[in-house]
Amino acid sequence: MEKELKKITKPQANNPLHGVKLADILTYLEKVYGWKKLGEKINIRCFKSNPSIKSSLKFLRRTEWARTKVEALYLSTIGNG
Repeated sequence: MEKELKKITKPQANNPLHGVKLADILTYLEKVYGWKKLGEKINIRCFKSNPSIKSSLKFLRRTEWARTKVEALYLSTIGNG
C-alpha cells in the first residue's frame, strides 16, 4: 500500500506540464500574445471567432491535436520547448 502511495505522489520530473492546468496555460498565452496573435500562431477557430477562455477550453479538452499545439506553444514561450 505504501509503495502505491509513493507512485501516485512522486513528481514527474521529465514532464514540464505536470501540475499545470490547461486553463492556466491558455490564460498565460492569451496575456502574452492576445487572441489575434494566438489565432495566427495556431489556426483554431475558437481563437479567431468570438474567442473566450471558456469556449477555447471546451474545444481543447475534446481535441487532442489542438491541445498538443497549445501545449507546445506554451513550452516554447516559457523556454522549455
